[in-house]
Amino acid sequence: MKIIMLGAPGAGKGTQAKQIADKYHIPHISTGDIFRANIKNGTELGNKAKQYMDQGLLVPDELTCDLVMDRIKQDDCENGFVLDGFPRTIPQAEALTAALEKINEKMDYAIDVDVPDENIVNRMSGRRACLNCGATYHIVSIPTNVEGICDRCGQPVVLRDDDKPETVQKRLTVYHEQTQPLIDYYKKQSILKTVDGTQPMEKVFADIVAILGE
Repeated sequence: MKIIMLGAPGAGKGTQAKQIADKYHIPHISTGDIFRANIKNGTELGNKAKQYMDQGLLVPDELTCDLVMDRIKQDDCENGFVLDGFPRTIPQAEALTAALEKINEKMDYAIDVDVPDENIVNRMSGRRACLNCGATYHIVSIPTNVEGICDRCGQPVVLRDDDKPETVQKRLTVYHEQTQPLIDYYKKQSILKTVDGTQPMEKVFADIVAILGE
């Protein structure tokens, strides 16, 4: 079962990807994790990616696709995998389709966790993070026991720049320009499934399981 997770930043696709991976015993693959692992292990692909990242440049699509393909050829992906954060653009999607065709494989599902922009802005501007231990909270759904103080380590929690409404709006604009076209791309391949991401997390996951089967 080979699955791509789609959805705007803050739609909750990462959370759902982890749950899918746990339930179906397949790896949850995020490009960030792949980059970090390859750079840490000093692989040839990792060193190439690091050269771009050190300059603050985006890693080229072809190299990103090579890193992803390298990961999905590993033994633990034999029964499938969940891709989270890749592909982000049509050229990346085309590169992935072509690379999979070379090994007689194709994606089975592209699951779009659909959440309107205004919900995402409200959701993300309520996030709070502890910069000391990395714990994350939400002022409505996962509040700290003491307002503004991390439950885990007692340090202050903050609204990260990434989660400020104006930043979220910019990220959503980029998403609509670059990533939303993937919805049509995978619809044409007849593998797109859409779930309502405004529901409680458990209900979103139940809807995904209904698509994938028990």
